[in-house]
Amino acid sequence: MPTMTDTITTTDGSCPVTVATPEGDGPWPGVVMYPDAGGARQTFTEMAQRLADLGYVVLVPDVYYRDPGWAPFEMTTVFSDAGERARLFGMISKVTPEIMAADAAAFFDYLQSRPDVSGTAFGTTGYCMGGRTSLVVAGRVPARVAAAMSFHGGGLASDDAGSPHLLADVIRATVYVGGAKDDASFTPEQAETLDKALTAAGVEHTIEIYDAGHGFAVPDNGPFDEAAAERHWQAMQRVFGASLG
Repeated sequence: MPTMTDTITTTDGSCPVTVATPEGDGPWPGVVMYPDAGGARQTFTEMAQRLADLGYVVLVPDVYYRDPGWAPFEMTTVFSDAGERARLFGMISKVTPEIMAADAAAFFDYLQSRPDVSGTAFGTTGYCMGGRTSLVVAGRVPARVAAAMSFHGGGLASDDAGSPHLLADVIRATVYVGGAKDDASFTPEQAETLDKALTAAGVEHTIEIYDAGHGFAVPDNGPFDEAAAERHWQAMQRVFGASLG
């Protein structure tokens, strides 16, 4: 079924979103899919539809809506181009944990208001910075997240005061983390720290390191790995299927 675009009013303005739905009448569980640092773009519209075809209403937000009219990034060169890298990190810095939580509440309200969406708790999934957002939201809006997934996400168990592992004791969601190998943003030590925090809090969780580089699940990323990407789709089908119904 074709995707649609819409706008959600947040505490800071108007956030454009793309919504993908399955065929049929529903209702279906809702999922927020957070894009990587490159932001919402065609790749994520296609990924949202693939997840929607598994039986979910999937919302992809423009997390950079506070920079209206921002130009898309070329993901194969953005980190090697000094100017583009600086522009990217400047935009990333504005998406704080507090903003992630406030925006998520608006996204969940929107999903809950749709007649084709069931339930009052939702799934979140994300990639790179979106993987961190997924877990931050699970800790900061815990009553509304039933399953939180992160793929090649960074900063999940860092020394930063906003690190999501520090919120483990309030997370109600089932958590799944698919990390990338040799990823400085999510090291084996950080994976162990996250695992210990979630275990101590009694959070049902799985942490796996894929045999693929950072960016493995997103088709327009240079390190995209087809086998790892398929594994990540299987993980989403399994975890969301068990947690969201």
